[in-house]
Amino acid sequence: MAAGFLLVWFSFFTLLSSTVSVAEFAPKFPSSIIRPEQLLVSTKNQLYKTNYFTQTLDHFNFNPQSYQTFQQRYLINDTYWGGAEKNAPIFVYTGNEGNIEWFAQNTGFMFENAPHFKALLVFIEHRFYGKSMPFGGKKDVAYSNTSTLGYLSSTQALADYATLITDLKQNLTATDSPVVVFGGSYGGMLAAWFRLKYPHIAIGALASSSPILNFGNLTSPYSFNNIITRDYRSESESCYKVLKSSWQQIEDTAKQPGGLHLLRKSFRICKNYIDAGYLETWLYTAYVYTAMTDYPTPSNFLNPLPAYPVIQMCKAIDNPTTGNDTFAKLYGAANIYYNHSGTATCFNLNDNSDPHDLSGWGWQACTEMIMPTSGNNKESIFPASEWNYKARVTYCKNSFDIEPRPNWITSEFGGHDIHRVLKRFGSNIIFFNGLRDPWSGGGVLKSISKSIVAIVAKEGAHHVDLRFSSKEDPQWLKDVRKKEVKIITKWISQYYHDLAHF
Repeated sequence: MAAGFLLVWFSFFTLLSSTVSVAEFAPKFPSSIIRPEQLLVSTKNQLYKTNYFTQTLDHFNFNPQSYQTFQQRYLINDTYWGGAEKNAPIFVYTGNEGNIEWFAQNTGFMFENAPHFKALLVFIEHRFYGKSMPFGGKKDVAYSNTSTLGYLSSTQALADYATLITDLKQNLTATDSPVVVFGGSYGGMLAAWFRLKYPHIAIGALASSSPILNFGNLTSPYSFNNIITRDYRSESESCYKVLKSSWQQIEDTAKQPGGLHLLRKSFRICKNYIDAGYLETWLYTAYVYTAMTDYPTPSNFLNPLPAYPVIQMCKAIDNPTTGNDTFAKLYGAANIYYNHSGTATCFNLNDNSDPHDLSGWGWQACTEMIMPTSGNNKESIFPASEWNYKARVTYCKNSFDIEPRPNWITSEFGGHDIHRVLKRFGSNIIFFNGLRDPWSGGGVLKSISKSIVAIVAKEGAHHVDLRFSSKEDPQWLKDVRKKEVKIITKWISQYYHDLAHF
């Protein structure tokens, strides 16, 4: 069975060397959460219709190359829409770094609230992902060099959304229908930025688990792994100690005669190449993703997981039947993430499959999305390390022959003194963050004004509010969603009031 992990910061880079730590490039944050054990594949054609929009290649230049076009995919559901004649609202999901169908099938909040708002649902695919591929729809051409990949950026994506939404409203004769944008993770960042950049198009945004402050020196590079450490340590001190001390034991074992064979046997590694770095990366991925998706109900995003998977991992580590066998404890923990179904007989650490079309993020993380996450202090469950910008630069030059622009995002979208700035400038944004989510360290955790509201859930994980609801949901999660609906209702009511009076 494939390990199912894509080690590239935000899903990329299987990169380990003597100069780069295990945590130097963190896994991607998952972006859309699947309803427990229900992929809705059998009914997906009832969830939406697939359309394409002829999109401009470059919105910000007027040279001949800029006027090229490509087919941008968007998904639409009008089942509950009240219609243009009633100026019924349009809910738009600002697509993430992957296949838009994956997100649409897994964003329950919009589907479940469409009847209440009589809303039209639209999910727009991000350029260079899924089937929204410039240069003739051919990925190998679009990804071939820096000249083509140069058109992959957040600003181009936001302009795509603005252009498509405007055209769609005109075609539906719905120019007065209010638009609310939604997104989780990177999609949540885009939703917040869209509201700030295009307030004339979207009246509000729900930005869930969007670490818009995880740039430059706004957020400590230790924050990400500190939160992961806290998640595990809060469940069990002994679990924390095993995880913390295990890295050195793996390194020492790998150096011994027959050590790699022992590691392969202990962790049921399929017959493929393995060294300490591969194994450490594999374990690191499991710990990070499990912390991010530490939901109160079963989930199935990249891998099926039980409710409260961090607790389950620590139970496996603290299992008395494993005695003092550290590798047996780690194997039990890894099985929670990689083999909860119990069907895997071995694990392939070389699996670089990309079932959700996430590979374009490598380019974005080498150009504008420079988000320091790899710092580890002496308390961390991961080996001590410093955020190493030079290592990122070296990787990006070797991979793309390009150097990152670490200050571009804050120059383009802001971030410094955000509470002072947005208090007077912005409006109508909900920032949701769960404090068990490592990305919450770069999120907006305090309300900025009466209409820029931070909703913080102590027990919440990565955009848990966007998941399909379940009867097992705890009351705090139900309350979060009710609050979000109440706020959005107020936005729409105010819009209709203004529309009638102006």
